[in-house]
Amino acid sequence: MGQQIVPFDEDVWGLIHRFFGGDMQIAPYIREIFLLECHIAGTSYLDLASIELEISIGDPLLFRREPDNAYDELAIVIFDQKERKLGYVPRAKNEVPARLMDAGKLLFGQIEAKEWVGNWLKLVMRVYMRDI
Repeated sequence: MGQQIVPFDEDVWGLIHRFFGGDMQIAPYIREIFLLECHIAGTSYLDLASIELEISIGDPLLFRREPDNAYDELAIVIFDQKERKLGYVPRAKNEVPARLMDAGKLLFGQIEAKEWVGNWLKLVMRVYMRDI
């Protein structure tokens, strides 16, 4: 769609790595709130076969709003740890997460399941909000 991808801020990566990292420190007044579980939409339009072996259950996912998306002004694009696009939060479930992100809330995901269904890589994720 001609949009330039802007790298994720190091603070966001640091926050995600502290949450999913091995030596997790408990910080007071910080909570991860589970919002929803769903599949990642649009994976059939991407060539994920070449990276499927690098995608594991429990992997963190980063979200970025895409308000200029021609098909959905509430679009949320999903990236893996290496900033590779995996798809979108499904349109039927993206309104509340998009509005939370627009209000400055940090949302992120985690791979919950993956399986090949024919030539489609079905990725299931859980969506969380970091509340400080």
